[in-house]
Amino acid sequence: MAAGSAPIRTAVVGFGVSGRVFHAPLIEADPSYSLDVIVTADPERAAAAAARYPNARVVPTAEALFALAADLDLVVLGTPPATHFGMASTAIAHKLHVVVDKPFVTTSAHGEELLAAAAEAGVHLTVFQNRRWDADFLTLKKLLDAGALGEVRTFESRFEWWRPEGFGNWRDSATTAEGGGILHDLGAHLIDQAIQLFGPVARSYGETAGKSEEQSAPEQDAFVSLLHDSGVRSRLWMNGAAALTGPRFHVLGSSAGYTKWGLDGQEPALDAGVLPGDPGYGVEPQDSWGVLGVDGATSAVPAKRGAYPQFYRLLADTLLRGAPVPVDPADAVEVLKVIEEVHALA
Repeated sequence: MAAGSAPIRTAVVGFGVSGRVFHAPLIEADPSYSLDVIVTADPERAAAAAARYPNARVVPTAEALFALAADLDLVVLGTPPATHFGMASTAIAHKLHVVVDKPFVTTSAHGEELLAAAAEAGVHLTVFQNRRWDADFLTLKKLLDAGALGEVRTFESRFEWWRPEGFGNWRDSATTAEGGGILHDLGAHLIDQAIQLFGPVARSYGETAGKSEEQSAPEQDAFVSLLHDSGVRSRLWMNGAAALTGPRFHVLGSSAGYTKWGLDGQEPALDAGVLPGDPGYGVEPQDSWGVLGVDGATSAVPAKRGAYPQFYRLLADTLLRGAPVPVDPADAVEVLKVIEEVHALA
């Protein structure tokens, strides 16, 4: 697309949690974009999409989408990970820019292929690592940048919930080879956050467990330990059946520690219909703030405002003004390499 040409004509593929909760609302709220096409084969989801976004054309298949490629600039893939490589490859072949939800693809080799294909086609490829804009992550990053903890020694990060019945979607049945399991799903976020904070990984190992002992069955519980080149040790937990959850962050440094409980509120807010432009969007209540200090002398740290809309603002800068993509897809490839190493050794 020509520099300075707006709105960015966009298609969202999939209208489950990813497309319905995250991508469509964020795109609709940003004046740099138009939401032109939504792809879903599910009749109920199609009706919901048409009712909520009457200006978008709802089509049932990827083939119907790519028949409209000449009238589009950007394709957003909010489909199960096993579909990502093929659909992203097709979009790139049609000279369309692509956003791929995490997990990026099922293998790091496929990720590297997509990077090469996008570079050859002259289109932009990026990955929706929205949790780089969680309120707690932004707050922790601010503390680290200010040196408030001194020299960080260990970083503990958890993403846990009590959902023993499962998700009720593809996540409950997708095999590891299909990008299933909690390590691909939540690990893609936690590993990415750790690398963003503390740099490249020198060594990693992990443990996985699930409802089934079959090798290909998706794990429901995982632990990953990363030793960064910087010397920081990251310990990451993800669990979909945690009757009691641990702290979201527990970070220990040479002069202070930081502990934060509870998950970012942007996803449930969007799911409940809160709009990204609403005054309270992304604002974390005071009783959810993390604490900084040492035992016996801690103080609450005001949370920065959560900012998922920033992903699409930055992407508009990329597509309209030539800025870097908001998330380098090479980062997602490095995350996949860690996941592959953990799976190989677990």
